[in-house]
Amino acid sequence: MSAVTVPAAHAVDPSDEGRHDPGPEELWNESHYADFVTDDGTRGGYVRLGLYPNLGVSWWTVMVVGPDHPTLSWTDYRVPVPPGGGLVVATGEAELAVETVRPLEELRVRAAGTGEVLEHPEDVYVGLSGEPVDLSLDLTWWTDGSPYHYDLTTRYEIPSRVAGTLRIGAEILSVGGPGQRDHSWGVRDWWSMAWCWASARLDDGTRVHATDVRFPGRPPLGYVQSDGRVDELTSLDVTEELGPHGLPRSARIAAEPGGIDLEVRPVAFGPLLLEAPDGRRSRFPRAMALYRAADGRAGTGWIEWNQPEGRAALT
Repeated sequence: MSAVTVPAAHAVDPSDEGRHDPGPEELWNESHYADFVTDDGTRGGYVRLGLYPNLGVSWWTVMVVGPDHPTLSWTDYRVPVPPGGGLVVATGEAELAVETVRPLEELRVRAAGTGEVLEHPEDVYVGLSGEPVDLSLDLTWWTDGSPYHYDLTTRYEIPSRVAGTLRIGAEILSVGGPGQRDHSWGVRDWWSMAWCWASARLDDGTRVHATDVRFPGRPPLGYVQSDGRVDELTSLDVTEELGPHGLPRSARIAAEPGGIDLEVRPVAFGPLLLEAPDGRRSRFPRAMALYRAADGRAGTGWIEWNQPEGRAALT
């Protein structure tokens, strides 16, 4: 998909690909997130580096999943904040680098360390460890559409095409397929509200992104990119059926414009358990998913739910 001009309110400044000066808030955060699904649908994954400079730590996450594969998890919530203006960290146990090769066009992520193979994805909720495994990756996200800045917060999303290599123990995977990446900065309090975020690429090239922040009067957030157009969502309704451990069995996304009506089937989970400095916790099921539109189009992507403890159940 070739990029087209987005409305001025949603244009992304290339300088925002760099790091930003932190605010004074304890939970001020800056993060880069990027996911992929292979063209054959057998594997998917995501990486995220989130800086909490006022806490003196960064959160590092890698998940690799697949419908017929166990969940591979590499998480570390005590990574040092990268020095200077870069996003490179080297410790005695791991190396990782997030590099904007060309602003708004190309992002490269390289990392090497130790992950674990989980018997069940929900094991992360109870602190069960898996079998350790060496892991390295070298993946690049090339822009495949138009970068899109939210108009209500400092965050942008970029539809992408992903390629590179992933090594899990002795297995070497060649990765190629659609993906999504985003960059955000500002206060990130995972424990204050629930949401659902979703990103899909359908087989006709249409890109759909939606964020359903769950509070009364919430505005719809997201876009539809298709046939050379980028349209902001004007309405959004996301529902899901929860399974054991709060892992959704299915979901439905209805949105306008375009009469978007998507059935979502999570096929492999890479969940997280997120804990605040004050002890609050949130379950965070993120899943590789199959999407099917009411008109028969199909696709793949990722979907996530934030489920803070003590909040009302998602409906």
